[in-house]
Amino acid sequence: QMQLVESGGGLVQAGGSLRLSCAASGRTFSGYAVGWFRQAPGRERERVAAISGGGRSTYYADSVKGRFTISRDDARNTMYLQMNNLRPEDTAVYYCASATVYFMTAQTSGYKYWGQGTQVTVSS
Repeated sequence: QMQLVESGGGLVQAGGSLRLSCAASGRTFSGYAVGWFRQAPGRERERVAAISGGGRSTYYADSVKGRFTISRDDARNTMYLQMNNLRPEDTAVYYCASATVYFMTAQTSGYKYWGQGTQVTVSS
């Protein structure tokens, strides 16, 4: 089993930055695709960013392209989401997740392990 724990969320003004971290324990996610998702009240969970098992391929939702950067450090079993130029519409609970395959998938069902979520609130 893999346990994922997010950190780094909080309250920030529009235009500010936050860096989310997600530490894995119990099982390494090395070689697996991992990603960040978010869910705002009344909305479905959406994939924000993902990175393949080898780190060579990445995905970003159109709404965050050019502002967010996903990265991974398999030696530390930790993934990151650097969020710059934050907007009020980025307000949501952010979740990290790990698949058990190398390639990224768009489906939330493709990710087996999930963190508990961290709140990000962007004030205008």
